[in-house]
Amino acid sequence: MKYQYYPGCSLEGTALEYNVSTRALMESMGVELLEIKDWTCCGASAADSASYFLSLALPARNLAIAEKTEDVTDILVPCSACYLNLKKVEEKTKNNPELLGELNSILGPDQLELKGRMHVRHLLDVITTDLGPDTIHKYLKRELTGLKIAPYYGCQCLRPYPVFDDPELPRSMEPLITAVGAQIHPWNMGGKCCGASHVNTKPDVGLELVGGILQDAKGADAIITICPMCQMNLEAYQKKISRKQNINLSMTILYLPQLIGFALGLSQQQLRLDLNLSITDSFRKKLT
Repeated sequence: MKYQYYPGCSLEGTALEYNVSTRALMESMGVELLEIKDWTCCGASAADSASYFLSLALPARNLAIAEKTEDVTDILVPCSACYLNLKKVEEKTKNNPELLGELNSILGPDQLELKGRMHVRHLLDVITTDLGPDTIHKYLKRELTGLKIAPYYGCQCLRPYPVFDDPELPRSMEPLITAVGAQIHPWNMGGKCCGASHVNTKPDVGLELVGGILQDAKGADAIITICPMCQMNLEAYQKKISRKQNINLSMTILYLPQLIGFALGLSQQQLRLDLNLSITDSFRKKLT
């Protein structure tokens, strides 16, 4: 099994543990990741506010580079924002030759051409659809019995393109979590917004949204994420929200490949748990 791999900017910075654990998990299950050569920023959420066309051109460049590898047409993308931006170009150019021509006019000087051959896939889609719980169970080394996990999907991996799950009632992580022996924390916040960048621009709104998610996760041992922005919001503001609401909302926040990777026998160092901002002592005790 082989995929082209687009890590994106966050996974080389604040979400390095997501990058490392994703690579380690895929390798442990025999999946080969081919990092796209000379990839550049997809525009994140900033490009669209500066120029709509720029927000398409940036991911288009990465897709055009990926098309040079003719025998691998699936691109695995862990970051939900990067996935959404690349997926947007894939979808918008399918039946719009005029837009495709405009994008190729600016890609041409770099000897790049976008033909629409690439299939953009979120990490969760690949793990759920191509690997699945049976494959995970095949490589299982540790049963995570006794852990209760709250799966958190966020917005961007399922909206506006509900490719592999229901954005209103997402459930794709649940079979993966039970495959490693853990329990599902019963809640309805999996598809709710964490506030994204509103935590900085409109902090009252952002912190209220994050607080609601943390409140509903009480009773779980950890929240599992698949998005660097969601991960940052849920783990970085726990103390501030706890003080504001006068309640202890400390909660372990892990990336999905960290949880599965540990069950598959990877060490805490291989998964870079040392880079996570919020892992409770009680959770660490359950891991030992």
